[in-house]
Formats: sequence, C-alpha cells, structure tokens
Amino acid sequence: MGVDGVIGEDEGLRRRGCSCGKDDFLPEESFKSWGNYVQALKETPNRFMNRVLTRSLDSTELHEIKAQSQHEMKKNLSWWDLIWFGIGAVIGSGIFVLTGLQAQQVSGPAVVLSFVVSGVSAMLSVFCYTEFAVEIPVAGGSFAYLRVELGDFIAYIAAGNILLEYVIGGAAVARSWTSYFATLCNHDSDDFVIIVHSMPDDYSKLDPIAVVVVCVICVLAVLSTKGSSRFNYIASIIHVIVILFIIIAGFTKADTKNYSNFAPFGVRGIFKSSAVLFFAYVGFDAVSTMAEETKNPAHDIPIGLVGSMAITTAAYCLLSVVLCLMQPYPKIDKDAPFSVAFEAVGMSWAKYIVAAGALKGMTTVLLVGAVGQARYLTHIARTHMLPPWLAQIHPKTGTPINATIVMLIATAIIAFFTDLKILADLLSISTLFIFLLVALALIVRRYYVSGETSTTDRIILITCLILILGSSIATATYWGVSENNDWVAYVITMPIWFLATAGIAVFIPQARKPKVWGVPLVPWLPSLSIAINIFLLGSIDGASFKRFGLWTCVLLLYYFFFGLHASYDTAKELGENRIGDGWKRVEEGQSVSTVTASGVSLDEAK
Repeated sequence: MGVDGVIGEDEGLRRRGCSCGKDDFLPEESFKSWGNYVQALKETPNRFMNRVLTRSLDSTELHEIKAQSQHEMKKNLSWWDLIWFGIGAVIGSGIFVLTGLQAQQVSGPAVVLSFVVSGVSAMLSVFCYTEFAVEIPVAGGSFAYLRVELGDFIAYIAAGNILLEYVIGGAAVARSWTSYFATLCNHDSDDFVIIVHSMPDDYSKLDPIAVVVVCVICVLAVLSTKGSSRFNYIASIIHVIVILFIIIAGFTKADTKNYSNFAPFGVRGIFKSSAVLFFAYVGFDAVSTMAEETKNPAHDIPIGLVGSMAITTAAYCLLSVVLCLMQPYPKIDKDAPFSVAFEAVGMSWAKYIVAAGALKGMTTVLLVGAVGQARYLTHIARTHMLPPWLAQIHPKTGTPINATIVMLIATAIIAFFTDLKILADLLSISTLFIFLLVALALIVRRYYVSGETSTTDRIILITCLILILGSSIATATYWGVSENNDWVAYVITMPIWFLATAGIAVFIPQARKPKVWGVPLVPWLPSLSIAINIFLLGSIDGASFKRFGLWTCVLLLYYFFFGLHASYDTAKELGENRIGDGWKRVEEGQSVSTVTASGVSLDEAK
C-alpha cells in the first residue's frame, strides 16, 4: 500500500477522533483475534529477522511515517527559537544541583575539567545530531535516524532508552525544583517531602510538589509549541541574567586558596564526575525533535543546536569555577550549592536570587523536555512499535496531546518517590548509549549506501566499526575495573581505535555527501564521539547498569509480544517487508526497499 493508502487509513482515524477503543491501541492484523495473535507468535523468529534486516528510507520517514499522524505539526520555529529552546532545555538541575554533589564527594575543584570532558562529548554528539536533523527533519529525532541507518530493532532499543531518558530526566529536574523552592522559602528541602520510613532510603522521600510542577508543565506543553517557545524565551532571558549575576558576584567573593588542592580525588574522580555530569548536557536532543516544526531546518537547526551548546558549555565551566572559588569543596552543599555558597560568604540575600533563577531554569528544562519527549513518542507510535493512539496530533493546537500527557504522567510517578542520585546515574547511561549509536549511524550513513557500496568496502567498514567499538569497550572496561593507574592496556587499545578509524578514512570512499550541512572531519569526530561516550559509560557504577539491564529486559518483553508484530504488520501494509530475501539483500549491500502501490520500489523509482 502506498501513500494513498496511508491517507485513506488516516481518514478513518479522523472519524474515530480521540476514542480509546481497542483499534486505537492494537489495530494491526495480528491482534484482530486470538488465532491471529497465536499465529503471529509462531512467526516471531522470521518476523524478528525481517525487522532486524529492514532499514527505512529518508523519504519513508519524511512522508509515509509522518502521514500516520492525523494532522501536520505547525512550522513556526526559527533558529532564534531553537537557541533559546536549547539553553532552556539544558541549563537546569545539572548545574544547580549535581555540581555540588560531584565537587564535594567525587572530583573537588577539578569538577570544571569534568564539565569540559562532558562538554566535548556533548558537542561531538551535537554535530552528529545536526547533520541528521537537517537531512531528516522529523519529530522522531534519533529514533528516525537509527531506523534509517541501523534498522528497526536497534532503533526500538534506542527508542526505549530515549523515553527512559526523558522520563528520568524530567523526574530528576522536578525533584530538584522542590529543593530550590525550599531554599527560596527559607526551609530545608526535607520540610516539603513526605518521609516514609518503611520504604528503602532511595525511595522513602515522597515529593508531592514535584508532581504538581509536572502537571502544570503538561498543561503548557499541550496548548501550543509557539506559546511554549515564548514562555521559554522569557524565562530563559531571566535565567541568563541570574547566571551572569552568579558569575560576577561570585568572582567578587573568590578565594584562590580554595583551589590549592585542585584534584583531591585524582584523574579517576574527574572522569567519574564527567559521566554523571553528562546529565547536565541532556536536553539538546529535544531540540532536534523540533525539526518538523522549524521553518528552515537546513539553516536554523545548525545555528540553534551548535550555538546553544557552545553557550551552555561556557556557562557551566564558569559557574563551576565560581562555586569552588567561593567555598572549600568539602563545605559545598550537595542540594543547593550556589545558594548556600552565597550565604557562606555573607551574601545571604543573594541566595534568593539564585534560588529564583534556578527555579526558572528548571521550569524551562521541564517544559522543553515535555515538548521533546512527546514528539519522540509520537514518531515511535507512527511506526506502531507503540500504540498509534499516541501518534495523534490535535487539529487545533497542532500538538501531540496524548503523547504529552502519557509521558508526563510517567514522569510525575517517578518524580514522586525516586532519589536524585539514582535518577542521574541511570539517565547518563541511557543518554550515552543513544549518543554513541547516533555517532555510529552517522559513519554508516556516510560510508554505506544500499546498492552502491561494494562488498569489499562493506566488509572493511564492518571490520573497522567492530574494532572501534571493541577497542573503546576494552579501554572503558579496563578503566572501570582497574584500581590503579596502570597505562599498559591503553597502549594496546588506543592505537587499535586510531588504526580502525584511519582504515575507514583511507580505504573506503564516502558513499554519501551531506546535501546542506555536514559534520567536519568524518570519520574522526563521530569515531571520537563513540570512544568518549563508551569511556564515560565505564565510569558509571555497577548498580546503575543493573537497573539499565532490567529496563532493557522489559523493552524486549514488550517488543517480542507486541511491538514486533504491530510494526511488522504496519510495514507490510506499507509494502516495506520482502520476506525471504532479506539476508541475500543485506549480503549484496542492498536494503529491503519500500514498495509503492504499483509494485515499483522507491529505489527503482529514483
């Protein structure tokens, strides 16, 4: 079935409106009856192989998949909106809360170097995201990019972690909001939570204020994207003024003696903090999801993404320097570090300005996160990996109301009872995992085109990518398990990474050039992004990886019982599936082509 079929199907959806019947959640053929479902389960291995080997096309994401929503999103954002969305999305609890915790317990004044390392990694990821967002300007963000380059299954696993990233990130910010609100009211943060002693320590502090804040953000996010942009713009200006005040006023109270023991926890402490503080840079990917609502993606997205990240990184470094110059690192408060620091240097009145600015910043982070996560969920639901009810766009507001409400309900539940440290560590794993996949997908996009890349080049590419991943994992693993600073293993692993990257650059011609804006120094920059992201993963504690593994198991269970069959049926209706010749086509360097209603593949139509 081609585009016409999709449109016809959408008309049926429009007639149903916002109903919540079975067909709004599981309308696919596999779920029409128990007999169909049992038959679908029997075909799971073949269906799974089909989805693993199927890669989407740029045109499919831009037209057929996009058409699954009932209405178009409104294109009313400019590069100026995107810059402020980027600032609003990123500068929040990461700097105002986690800086204190990491400086006090993990890295000391060298926390500024932790921000530099995290910032470099984030900027490399920004480059990768920008090229994809310009070429494929849809609401799906990294999910759509991975579907095109790495296939359905990898995209689904990434999608689950994208959703986890947003839910956890929003919950963490909402809980931080309560801490600074308490400071503004001249109270301890525990005064505004309900402590349940019968529950485990990490889950015993119930936070009703965080739930209320998330509900208010939900209302703003569903009303209008442009309205959210205006609110974010005003709030972010106030936020920037407060940040400038903190930097200037803080330097007037600086004491260089506080820098005498710059790195008390050593190099290992710097990188451990970097892994956690990556949380502070999470949010810029939400801007890439707004590509579908951007007036001129090719011009606006590079300026918006790269510009906001450069401003954010500079602000983070200056703020962390100021904090550690104002107070000795052991005395830095882990919950509201900047407010307490000003109080300690005799500027008690300033703590209220800081707290108000922090609240403004966290509010915009929640708002931009709510806008971004709903658009991710919308595009995922368009493929039917999740119920298509979540893909509906409201005709009046032009926003995905169902997706917004569902995501923020999940955020509110997690924010109600989960401790910030657990949220930050788990969030960093999900984010780093997604970013390394996007960097990997960019290399594949530049050096592999179905039907054009030769078998020899494809084998060299696969070999080099395996070596890049393997050497990066070996480096991170050795760093994570070794207690000493022995460097012998790095002498082996790092040259392997270098030679593998050089192998791609020297021996494989680029099969696809970016049409408008491209990442410079490919494959070096995306390969470096892969290595840094994996290295930072090696600095995260084992308990967080266990939680990450548990979440991945939940994703796989849903996928094999529901998502796989729903997406398979949807792809079959669109003519994507070519059962039986998948392995042969991959071996020949060809993708499983989307077929139009006339039976001619889109590749052939070109």
